[in-house]
Amino acid sequence: MKKFFYGMFVFMMLITSCSSRRGTISSSKSGSNSKTSSSSSVGRPTMAGNDYIAHYKDVAVAEMNKYGIPASIKLAQALLESGNGNSYLAREANNHFGIKCGGVWKGKSVTRPDDNINDCFRVYDNPEQSFRDHSEFLLRPRYAALFKLDKDDYKGWARGLKAAGYATNPRYPELLIEMIERYHLDQYDRGESPREKVVREEAVKVEIVQNVQETPPTVVKTEEIKSPVAMRIHEVKAQDTLYSLSKLYNVSVDQIKSLNGLTDDALSLGQLLVISK
Repeated sequence: MKKFFYGMFVFMMLITSCSSRRGTISSSKSGSNSKTSSSSSVGRPTMAGNDYIAHYKDVAVAEMNKYGIPASIKLAQALLESGNGNSYLAREANNHFGIKCGGVWKGKSVTRPDDNINDCFRVYDNPEQSFRDHSEFLLRPRYAALFKLDKDDYKGWARGLKAAGYATNPRYPELLIEMIERYHLDQYDRGESPREKVVREEAVKVEIVQNVQETPPTVVKTEEIKSPVAMRIHEVKAQDTLYSLSKLYNVSVDQIKSLNGLTDDALSLGQLLVISK
């Protein structure tokens, strides 16, 4: 009888040990799977301001040379509108300026909540197309006066964009100027001789006239008015978290993540976050 109970005791100890080992292995696998799942949900890393500038400065300079829009202005607008290239539209639609479909857009599109629940935004094959389309978007009578400015007059352009109705945020010129001076974006601007300025202005005038002639009257209004920029931008400080920012600005963490294309809670020092639009 003692042998029987001793045998049963040993048997139960073995069962318990195996069960414990199986539980540990299962937990380990679960942890591994969880880690893999978390890693896959992170997606592409977020881009910091300096990285974004290094990546797109040559595109902005090329557009400046063609149309006269200061490269600093182009980069500052793109940084603000795309949240350093981290917004959903920038990452998934190559749309770095938040330009909507408009009445004459025949390309691909994506719907996103903005002024309305299903606003239509343009989708580009690559970011360069977005930068070019932004230039062409400005080639209309509303912004014609801006092209008479020097192509290195970023302060004049910043104030002129607001005056022309590009933005409703009263601080929009200051936001652009602060961005330009923080990152020294004016180093990419180039002056021009009086003769070069005249030639460029004449070329731009021709394009503006052509745009007016080629745009059907029935779609002028929808094509002309881009959703006004009325955004709030936050530069990440050392102690900032998504939760603390959500409390500071009275918005949800999910809203901040959605506006900036974030798939995890990681933030980097100096990162620009779009808080609201």
